[in-house]
Amino acid sequence: MPNRKNRRATRHTLVRALTPVLLLGATCAQAEVTGFEVQERQAPALEGRVFGDHGVAEKLTGVATISLDPADPRNAVIADLALAPRDAQGRVTARADVVILRPAKPNGTLIVEAPNRGRKLIGTVVDGSGIANSSRLEKAEDAGNGFLLSQGYTLAWVGWQADVPKGEGMRLDVPVVKGVTGPVRDEWIFKKAAATERVTLSYPASKQTGARLSVRAQRLDARQYPAGLSFRFIDDNTVEITRPEAMPVDAIYEFTYEARDPGVMGIGFAAMRDVTAFLARADVAANPLAAQNGGQIKQVLGMGVSQSGRFLRDYLYQGFNQDLQNKRVFDGMLAQIPGARRTFANTRFAQLSRNPGPHADDLYPVDQFPFAYAASKDRLTGKLDGLLQQCRATNTCPRIMQLDSEYEFWASHASQLVTDAQGRDLPLPPEVRAYMVVGSQHFPSPVSKAMPTCALPTSPIDPQPVTRALVVALDAWVGQGTPPPASRYPTRARGTLVQAKGLYPAIPGLPYHAAYVESRLILDGSRLPIVEGEYPLYMPKADADGNAIDGVRLPQVAAPRGTYVGWNPKSNNAEGLCTQMGSAVPFAQTKAERLERKDPRLSIEERYASDAAYVDAVRQASDALVQARLLLPQDAVLAVEEARAGKLAKLTP
Repeated sequence: MPNRKNRRATRHTLVRALTPVLLLGATCAQAEVTGFEVQERQAPALEGRVFGDHGVAEKLTGVATISLDPADPRNAVIADLALAPRDAQGRVTARADVVILRPAKPNGTLIVEAPNRGRKLIGTVVDGSGIANSSRLEKAEDAGNGFLLSQGYTLAWVGWQADVPKGEGMRLDVPVVKGVTGPVRDEWIFKKAAATERVTLSYPASKQTGARLSVRAQRLDARQYPAGLSFRFIDDNTVEITRPEAMPVDAIYEFTYEARDPGVMGIGFAAMRDVTAFLARADVAANPLAAQNGGQIKQVLGMGVSQSGRFLRDYLYQGFNQDLQNKRVFDGMLAQIPGARRTFANTRFAQLSRNPGPHADDLYPVDQFPFAYAASKDRLTGKLDGLLQQCRATNTCPRIMQLDSEYEFWASHASQLVTDAQGRDLPLPPEVRAYMVVGSQHFPSPVSKAMPTCALPTSPIDPQPVTRALVVALDAWVGQGTPPPASRYPTRARGTLVQAKGLYPAIPGLPYHAAYVESRLILDGSRLPIVEGEYPLYMPKADADGNAIDGVRLPQVAAPRGTYVGWNPKSNNAEGLCTQMGSAVPFAQTKAERLERKDPRLSIEERYASDAAYVDAVRQASDALVQARLLLPQDAVLAVEEARAGKLAKLTP
């Protein structure tokens, strides 16, 4: 590795002038990306870290300009695009942040991540780097274990979200439709008990009269207007809220007002389509990957985590995987922890970061029918639809993997991925595979720990090893046609998706109230939505230990030392759920301790005759997952080493 002085010498900044891009000698009406400005090049990047046989990495930071013809039917679906201001050629333009990280010897696969609220997350869920490090990508440790670059993947991130505040992450600059007004509902939850809070509105207020503020302690409580609750406009974009003393710190404040000047947020779908297609094209001289790779991009995989996983599902549904040359954009797609949701993106006054959960953002329309990739009929509206309807019509569907945590069944309607609107079994289409990691929470924690907002210690089940295996499997499925690992997801057909009530045995320390986030048909009734009906939901069936039967059972679950579930009660509301958290309840160490607790689960000493027996159970479980191609051999070795060291699935009593 070069020393610090040499690393500084090799890092340099390239041009900042906009570079025009011509595609295939196309006319302006066919143009996708009309400019790509390289703002900075770091070579080598990540302090010169070497990624095995694939060498050092190079990092490019830039901005892509896209130009959209509102009359093109492939763009016409974008809400308010026809009303947006146009340039001299009658086109609507937008500018997307782009970051590229490329090893010296790439393997020919480009992975494009849709950032989550401006953050790069695939390093966190694949390479094990922290969220801050994964977004920074400056220091050697920011690449975590370096798995993706060590495999030779070229990585890119494309800003698609226009409401990310400037300076707070990757974003997309979109035009604003001036003079358009309409009702908007904002919602906030605060983390400290300050008497007043200043908040930024999602859109500027068109008038300051008629606005209304309510508060409620819990999501399903009635809206209240108590004494001591008030607000005042600081300006059209900022409101100061005075909080009533009786409400808890995390009370929900909801503000309705008349807004103006919506941004054309749906352009984010076109930005992902057009910039990805641009980066994959070897015949475009201004494409930095074509210039450096000699046109070696053979296939493109899309990835998204949580909010951006929902974005990818919506991207497919809206028909954007067909580019402006009528070609497929993503050949494969890995959507991680989206559940059965999409986004609140392609509509007037959209709010792209909203995510209805156990406590916040109730009734925002991010999870409306269709929920599944397969087509089915909505019993409430009579509509027949599925996420793949558009790409099927244009023969541009990718091969898809969806990886969910167990939490998604409780808070993100995950059972609707494999059931229809009546709750009947709905098989996955042939180009889709689905996996659930048993006992995992929305974002992993390497160890079980106490959280002030949660009643129980969190779940230590980490899906990272499964994600790594699926990236490799998806690449082989797309590139070589190698059949992917079979789906491992609870279903009604197998009897592993069941009613929420009576799901668990009477386990001491596991308070279960069958709480989950409802799935409802929502009509936007001006300021407050109107609920028109509810869809059935189901939860993963549990075994005698309280662990889900169906799904990917990592060695920690296959050779358990406790119960691991995807939900966690709130500390201030036992019948509510702690946002994004699972929980863990350890087994008793001895039979005597178990009997004293009246715990139906066998104790550690009853399960494993010795530490060596436990390690052997972990080894057998790891080998079985390697055979199923759901665990890489190196991760199987690591699981056994951690079991031997006593670190695997360490629980907080």
